[in-house]
Amino acid sequence: MIGWYVHHHGWGHATRVRAILPHLDDEVTVFSSLPAPPGLPSHARWETLPLDADDIVDPRGARHSPRHFGDETARGALHWAPIAHPGHRARLALIADWVATTAVSAFVVDVSAEVTAFVRLLGVPVVVVAQPGLRTDRPHRMAYEMADRILAPWAEGTIPAAGLDDFRDRVRRVGGVSRYDGRDAGDGRDAADGRDAAGRGADDAAGRRVLFLGRTLPESVRHRTATLLGEAGWRVETAGTGDGDRIDDVWPMITRARVVVSAAGQNSVADLAAANARAVVVPQERPFDEQEETARVLAAGGWAEVAPSSAEADEVAALVERAAMRTPDWRGWQVRGAAERAAAVIEEVRV
Repeated sequence: MIGWYVHHHGWGHATRVRAILPHLDDEVTVFSSLPAPPGLPSHARWETLPLDADDIVDPRGARHSPRHFGDETARGALHWAPIAHPGHRARLALIADWVATTAVSAFVVDVSAEVTAFVRLLGVPVVVVAQPGLRTDRPHRMAYEMADRILAPWAEGTIPAAGLDDFRDRVRRVGGVSRYDGRDAGDGRDAADGRDAAGRGADDAAGRRVLFLGRTLPESVRHRTATLLGEAGWRVETAGTGDGDRIDDVWPMITRARVVVSAAGQNSVADLAAANARAVVVPQERPFDEQEETARVLAAGGWAEVAPSSAEADEVAALVERAAMRTPDWRGWQVRGAAERAAAVIEEVRV
């Protein structure tokens, strides 16, 4: 049995486990505060953990922030360990009980320095999933020191990740992990219908189709950008922008778009690479400059146009036009086979 902790910020961590699960032979139990996603394979089960960052209601009915009871970082040694929070205690107790009653072969942590330390103290080999950014702080260093393997979901020579420099013996760079690896980039369309190798129309209406993925831009900027592009003959589509347009499978939309406007999250970029998409990437503000670092790499490598998060509509529209003229080569992101290579890293530490 393999354990797997999935952080509840966004859907990227949950998307990654779904991409890797089909390549694992062991049964897997996933622990997360997120609800179970659809389509889990039969050998995986999902344990929903209590929240540890919500307000606490005391016996008198007063509501307190988790920070009300003291230093939740243990003087900088940890990222998040709130004192006297019942949800925090319960989630760790659930993991400990499962480890104590299960023949655990390995535990993957994506991501939490605290869960890494906790599981390793329970005597279980740990695989830590790394993230881009300036992660040289004490909690990250502690997690990397305790990890038996560090799974970096990017290709060798792309993300610098200076925080991993002292742990080269256990770092495994597997390439960008995408749930769409191996899926037909033409989405089943006839290659003879005038589309290019990525399934996009060259001269028809699809050749002027732009897709806005997620809440990448402020709503006002996105609407203004869409207006400008519409006036220039573009057909605009959205997915997950907050307008009731969340779509679990965006692959057909990515592959039929001439240009995709996306954030710089690891899964988003890996999906762009899987589709060999023309893209405008807008890094979002994240801890440790995670997306900023990825965006710098994309710009330097010529994989995508990059817009600052402060970009105005005319600037974004101009970058869409520029991206439409590019012919990107995403092979260096090494998406093909990355999920399978990630599974092999986990196999390295099984007991």
